[in-house]
Amino acid sequence: MNYSPTGQIAHRFLRTAHGDVVSTNERWVLRQIWLHPGISRSEITSRSDLAQQSIHRILDHLGERGVISFGEPKSGLGRGQPSPMLSLNGSHAYSCGISVNTDVMGICLMSLAGEVLGQASLSLHGQPVEEALAEAEEKIANLRRARELDPERCFGIGLGIAGYYVGGTRYNASLPLHEWSLIELGPLLSNLFGMPVWVHNGGSTGAVAEALFGIGRHIRNFAYLSFNYGFGGGIVSDGELLVGGNGNAGEYGPIFRGGVARPALQFLIERLRDRGIEIHSIMQLQREFNPDWPGVDEWVDEVAPAYNRLVDAIIGVFDPQAIVFGGQVPPALAQMFITRTAAPEPARYGVPRPVAKLIVSEIAGDAQALGAAAVPFKSEFF
Repeated sequence: MNYSPTGQIAHRFLRTAHGDVVSTNERWVLRQIWLHPGISRSEITSRSDLAQQSIHRILDHLGERGVISFGEPKSGLGRGQPSPMLSLNGSHAYSCGISVNTDVMGICLMSLAGEVLGQASLSLHGQPVEEALAEAEEKIANLRRARELDPERCFGIGLGIAGYYVGGTRYNASLPLHEWSLIELGPLLSNLFGMPVWVHNGGSTGAVAEALFGIGRHIRNFAYLSFNYGFGGGIVSDGELLVGGNGNAGEYGPIFRGGVARPALQFLIERLRDRGIEIHSIMQLQREFNPDWPGVDEWVDEVAPAYNRLVDAIIGVFDPQAIVFGGQVPPALAQMFITRTAAPEPARYGVPRPVAKLIVSEIAGDAQALGAAAVPFKSEFF
């Protein structure tokens, strides 16, 4: 099925009746405003090859549509009239992000300005797809009422699901999500919610969250490791999510073929329960994790060789500035992996190879839902 969310964007968000949400030049301007909070009109002009009159015309048009807001003049920029500071107008639109993991669905409402307007979650243990989505619809409605959000201002929905892409809006997820697998998720959610839906792998939406709200504000090229029930991730190249030729860039699963121990949290939970530690979900593992539990060191040591092969492959193929440990991994567990990362190869002629930084994500809450909420805006505005 050839599903496209762009054809379902409400006309009130378009530049013209049948046009795009923003033009190429407007997208560049909005990207500058997102990346540099408090940037002034004159600063945007100085960064662009466009004439001053063109920049002013673009900003005026975006202001008339309510996409951006003009703030107080920014002083200290040299001679001449102080230039107004610019910001994205959060009241122009908001989005909904949904993450589907093996045991939990996360929900995040986000304004165009990047403000989180509400968050919720629900259990997915043995719940049919239709029941889960009906419960999600109710929770979204409750979040809207709590913030008095107009349903007409909802731009669209982003969905991140744990699984690899197989075509259309279909993903192949692990066994606990078998009912979510190989079905057209875009049309399903679009028909239910009555708005456009952008679908990605959950590791990719986590990487989007990191790019927009985490280290991506300072580092343009990084690999994202998403520790969940399974294990995946995403790749951000020059600030943009790298999708790949078949839509699965950052899906690291093939590296662990042949029964190789992989750092999926489902296996850690199994090990802990074998050692008498009753952990029944990934969320419980996040809340209660103790690196001193029996079985933790043993499990990390077992998966460390395959984990290090993955790190070597990422560095050799992609050469990132950083590797980010994210998903649902407890920070203390992420640090255990970092300490077991193999030392870089010896320096050649006294000059070492540049080393990727190993960074534990500082994004709180459900990064995949946060990134999913940002995807519609990232796709159409900036």
